[in-house]
Amino acid sequence: MTADASRRSFLTSVGAAGGAGLLYSAMGALGLAPVPDARAEAFRPPRRSDFTLTGRAGGRRVVILGAGMAGLAAAYELGKAGYDCRILEAKDRPGGRNWTVRSGTTLTDLDGRTQTARFSDGQYMNAGPGRLPQSHVTLEYCRELGVPLEVFTNTNANAYIHHDDGPLGGKPVRWRTAKADVYGYVSELLAKATDRGALDKELTAGDRERLIEFLRDFGDLKGKADGYAYAGSDRRGYSVEPGAGAEAGTVLDGVPSLSDVVASGLGQHFSFEFGYDQAMLMFQPVGGMDAIPRALAKAIGRERISYGARVTEVTDLADGAEVAYTDAAGRSRVARGDFVVAALPPMVLARIKHNLGADITAALKYPAAAPVGKIGLEYRSRWWETDEHIYGGITPTDNDLATIWYPSYGYHGRRGTLIGYYNFGADAVSYGKLPHRERLERALRRGERIHGAKYRAELAESFSVAWHRTPHIEGGWVGWESQTGPEYRLLNRPAGHVHFAGDWLSHVIAWQHGAICSARQAVTAIHERALAA
Repeated sequence: MTADASRRSFLTSVGAAGGAGLLYSAMGALGLAPVPDARAEAFRPPRRSDFTLTGRAGGRRVVILGAGMAGLAAAYELGKAGYDCRILEAKDRPGGRNWTVRSGTTLTDLDGRTQTARFSDGQYMNAGPGRLPQSHVTLEYCRELGVPLEVFTNTNANAYIHHDDGPLGGKPVRWRTAKADVYGYVSELLAKATDRGALDKELTAGDRERLIEFLRDFGDLKGKADGYAYAGSDRRGYSVEPGAGAEAGTVLDGVPSLSDVVASGLGQHFSFEFGYDQAMLMFQPVGGMDAIPRALAKAIGRERISYGARVTEVTDLADGAEVAYTDAAGRSRVARGDFVVAALPPMVLARIKHNLGADITAALKYPAAAPVGKIGLEYRSRWWETDEHIYGGITPTDNDLATIWYPSYGYHGRRGTLIGYYNFGADAVSYGKLPHRERLERALRRGERIHGAKYRAELAESFSVAWHRTPHIEGGWVGWESQTGPEYRLLNRPAGHVHFAGDWLSHVIAWQHGAICSARQAVTAIHERALAA
C-alpha cells in the first residue's frame, strides 16, 4: 500500500508539472498503461508497376525547382517509377546548403565580394551540414547510394569549454573536467537534501537510499560521514598521466568552489549531448558531406539537371504548370510539367512571380531566415592532436565564435582543417558584414584566447561563408513562429499543380532528414494524384 501510495503521489506530481501527455508516458514506463507504437509508417516509394496495373503507360513530367536535398530526393524517388523529372538549379552544383568547400571553390556574396578557396589536396570544410544522426533517413540514402561513412565526433571529453566571462572565465576548461565538477556538485546538493529529509514526501525510505547511492556514483561523492561531499577525482583528468612502475599519475587539482561552478555557466553546455539529434554516435560521409547530393545527382542522371537555371515565373495551369527560367547562357526558356515541386528556400520563392495567390506569397514570407556563419581554417600541422590531445569534437564558447569544430578525419595527417566559428543570429550577422580578411582576423583573435599563439602562427588558408549573404539560399535555415498556424498548413498542401518541399516544411528544420521527409511527402501526394487521374 505504501508503494502504491508513493507511486500515485509521484504520478500526481508528474501530471501537475508536465500535463497529461507526460503523465501517460510515465504510466507507460511504470507498466500502468499501454505504450503505443509511435513509429511512423514506412515510406513506400512509387513503383513503375503502379502505372502498369492501372493501365497507364509510363509516368508524368515533373519540373523540380532546386537541386538541394529536397529537390534531389524528389527527383530520385519519382524517377524510380518512371516519372520524367527535370531539375532547374540556379547554382553550378547540386546540394544547396549541402556544400563542401575544397581548393578552387569560389563564392561571391550578395554584396559582390568574392573569395576562392585554396585548401591543400584532401582538405575541405563542410560549409553546411556536417553530421548525420543515426536515426535520420539520410543514412538510409547513404546505404542505398553506396556513400561510405565514418564517425563524426560530436562530443569529446578532451575538447574544451571556453568562457570569456565568469569566475572560471578566461581560460579553456576540458569538457571532462567541467562535467565532473558540475555533475559532482549537483549530485552533492541533491544527496544532502535527500539525506536531510527534503524529499520525504516524494520518496520512500528505500527510494531515498537508492537515490543517494546513485548520486554517490553519478557525482563521485564521498560517504555519509563526509557529508556526501564532492572533492574531485580522476574524472577531472590528470596533470601527470599514470604510467609504469611507481608513476600513479597526478590527478588534476584546483577543484573550484560550488559557487564558482554554478556562476560559471559551464553546465549549460551539457544538455547538448542529450539532444535527440546530437547524441553520439554520429557520422559523416568520407571525403565531404557533398558525397550525398553528388550520389543522388548521378543516380538521377546528369541530363535531367539544368545548372545555371534561374527561375523567374511559375504558372499553374488547368492541366499542369509552366516554369519560366533563364538558362546558363542567359536565354529565356520555359519548362512545362504535369506537376511542379518547388524546393527552393521560402524567402527566395516568395520573390518569384506566380499565379498561386497572395496567400501563398504571404505564407512564404512568414518564416524568418536564420543568419548563419562558418569559417574553415587549414593549418600546417595538427597541433590540436599533437599538443592538446584533441581528436575531433567541439569546443563551445560564450563569445561570438559560438563553437570551434575539430576535424573528424585525417587523424595524424600532416595538415588539418577545423571550423573556426559556427555561429548564428546576431554573431553571424556581425561577421557576415565584414570583408573576408576581417572575418578571419576576428576569428583568430578569439581563437588565440583558447589555443594560444599557434592558432594564428600555424594557419595556412581560410574560407568563410555567411549563408544569409549567399545567393539563391539567403539563410542557414528558417524559423517559424508557429508550425500549427495557417501558413505552415497551407504550404504543406499543393497550390494547384505546384507542391512545396524542403526542410522548412518539416519538424526537423536544418537537417537533411527534414528535407528528405518533406520531399517524400510531396512525392507521395503527386503519385496519388497521378494514379487517381
